[in-house]
Amino acid sequence: MSASDIREASLPPSTSSAGTATTSADAPAAVRMRRRPTSGTEGSVAWNIPVYVILAIYAILIAYPLFWMVISSFKSSTEIYADPWGLPSTWLVGNYAEAWDRGISEYFLNSVIVTVVSTIGTVTLAALCAYGMVRLSHRTGNVVLVLAMGGLVVAPQVSLIPLYRLLDATGLLNTYWAMILPYVAFRLPMAIILIRSVFLSVSKELVDAAIIDGCHSLQVLRHVYLPLSRSVLVTAAVLTAYFAWNEFLFAIVYVDSDAIRTIPAGLMSFRDALSTDWGVLLAGLVIAALPIVLVFAFLQRYFVAGVAAGSVKG
Repeated sequence: MSASDIREASLPPSTSSAGTATTSADAPAAVRMRRRPTSGTEGSVAWNIPVYVILAIYAILIAYPLFWMVISSFKSSTEIYADPWGLPSTWLVGNYAEAWDRGISEYFLNSVIVTVVSTIGTVTLAALCAYGMVRLSHRTGNVVLVLAMGGLVVAPQVSLIPLYRLLDATGLLNTYWAMILPYVAFRLPMAIILIRSVFLSVSKELVDAAIIDGCHSLQVLRHVYLPLSRSVLVTAAVLTAYFAWNEFLFAIVYVDSDAIRTIPAGLMSFRDALSTDWGVLLAGLVIAALPIVLVFAFLQRYFVAGVAAGSVKG
């Protein structure tokens, strides 16, 4: 008797689900039958392939203009016209230094000031307003909600001239407040709706327990509502910062002084009536886009969670 026959004889017979004995030679076939994917799984995989293709095409359409902007920022204007799709023959890193020296440094600081103040003001006022709507009676809270939703209907372009006259009458033209106050006003309705929808999901038992422990109204907001709503607060902050950082119309109309212009309005000075150094201009655009890209990259998890949480209640 050979060694293989001894090993086969020593193996116990396997039993199938029907209770009949099967030999070791039949085991691989049974395993393959159990591992065979179902028709439903095959159908779902086949259905997902076109979806993945569409998403990949969409991602390329979104990412390629950014890629082209970054690559072209290292070229000269002549090379951009001669070879717009190719890589730079010489990587002109000096375009970034020239853009920074031509005013981007001042515009960058102005954008940071306007964006930070607008974001803090919007999130703070929206949280207070949403908290008041939640704590008010149902009917009164709905009336305030309708008023907040009405703010979404008003387009910023419609109020351009009335706001100009108002800012001129109050002496706020050519100041940071000429940009900050409109930014807060136009981002406030969306922030209120998002934060209110999350505040509604806070357990009433937690609020009652905080009140029993001696917390007054603002302490309840600070110790109960705000810690449970961090994701939506980050979402409101990111949306406001994105709007304030990239806003162009108000910044170019309400501010004439070059000393307090933000990046979108300041980049207009990089263009000349006769010639434009497109490499330097694109370098300035990359510097302008980089902070918001980094904000989205680092806060993406909170942003997605906040959007999801703010869209299921209310």
